[in-house]
Amino acid sequence: MAGMRFETSQGMKLGQTMGLSPKLIQSAEILQLNSMELQERLEQEVEKNVALELVLPGSSDDIEGRGERKREEAPQGGGSTEFERLRRLERQYGDQWNSEGDSRRAVRDNRERDAKMDAMANTPSRGASLVDQLLEQWSFAEVRDPSLRAAGARIIEFIDDDGLMQTPLETIREQSSHMAGCDWAIDTLKLALARIQQELEPRGVGATSVREALLIEARAHLDEETDLDRAESWGDAITLIERHYDDLLQNRIPRIRESNGWTAERLDRARVLLKRLDPNPGRELVPPESTAIIPDVVVEYDPESGDYTARLADELIPRVRVSPDYEAMMKDIELDTQARNFVAESVRAARSIIEAIEQRNTTLMRVVRVVLARQREWFEQGPQYLKPLPMVEVADMLGIHVATVSRAASEKWMQTPRGLVALRSFFSLGTESADGEEMSWNAVKAMVKEVVDNEDKSKPLSDREIAEALEKKGVTIARRTVVKYREQLGILSGPLRKQH
Repeated sequence: MAGMRFETSQGMKLGQTMGLSPKLIQSAEILQLNSMELQERLEQEVEKNVALELVLPGSSDDIEGRGERKREEAPQGGGSTEFERLRRLERQYGDQWNSEGDSRRAVRDNRERDAKMDAMANTPSRGASLVDQLLEQWSFAEVRDPSLRAAGARIIEFIDDDGLMQTPLETIREQSSHMAGCDWAIDTLKLALARIQQELEPRGVGATSVREALLIEARAHLDEETDLDRAESWGDAITLIERHYDDLLQNRIPRIRESNGWTAERLDRARVLLKRLDPNPGRELVPPESTAIIPDVVVEYDPESGDYTARLADELIPRVRVSPDYEAMMKDIELDTQARNFVAESVRAARSIIEAIEQRNTTLMRVVRVVLARQREWFEQGPQYLKPLPMVEVADMLGIHVATVSRAASEKWMQTPRGLVALRSFFSLGTESADGEEMSWNAVKAMVKEVVDNEDKSKPLSDREIAEALEKKGVTIARRTVVKYREQLGILSGPLRKQH
């Protein structure tokens, strides 16, 4: 057997590589943050870096003034370590810090007491999940059979967020056969599911399909109705769900009328009642969470100059500064090497984060000014006049990389005279109209919506007719493009939009 041999060697290779310094990485991260994310990031940095101070909004001048006086009055000299220095400062200025809030700690404590605690007190608590609420209702239901109660509790665990139970009972039986308290027979599960649909609120919870949920809700309304005419309409609504569900989905109204011999008025009354039903009954107990949007930039119109001006919406973002105490400690000759290095590194990191924030604000405002200049017609006349504005073009105008423009526009929102708008929506490609005017694809999409809104609802336009209507306005697009934009806008096809 031949022996194995390992060898090492050295060689030279010519090449180019590009690396990002930690400072550039930090600047890119800060640039991409919106107002809420930046506020959270600053709070984290303040907690992590002892040399970074929060400056309360509305009292920055007062705090800065007190900070200057404190630096002038701070004596030189003291212990040989950083911790001895801090203890000496606390002994000499502890009473003043506690009474006037003149230290970084007091500033942070005031912020937590005034802003954070108030926000937490005013924030609604996270409610119980849909399954937890249904299980609580089931615990009060009049179900005496222990096996039936156990089966119902198990079925509730399979109900989805819409309130529907679309898992086959056979699957539930197979996954629950090892559990005690029930025989897990299909008949037992069917009976438990029927009791869930009868006992639990809102009506329709536990239905195996949207159609069944609507049917359960309509029957509940019929049982509770005392007016004879309305009860008859609820009966018609139940007939529509039972016999003409697919026809309703396809808007085949004439077929429904011919099949039942109803007048248009009778059918309309039943359809009005159907709109009161909820296809997702579980959402009533657990509504979808809404995310608050805070603008990063405020755009206002100046009537005197006739221009649109922009400013940062940074009222809620806390100001930060380098701690004057730690800046003074950097000059303290009595500190040992380890403490001096710690203080220097902390101050350097604090200055770096402040520079990154200033660079973020500057870059964001430069991008916004380009948007105001190029998209003035959008602000004056509406979405139909949005111009094409590629990010590459903006990057060339500002002399920065296109990735920087993308980060500056990412997740940022503008408060404008036309409402709250995502900054990224102003950047898109486009086409030219018949008269040579540039139009953004978002503007074309807005034109599609305008054409549909103004159509005759009894004779809705087809996708080809919408394309022809746009061509008359000087915009030529294919029918398939109309279909794509219509679906993005949530607009139904022509037959489904027809009002009979």
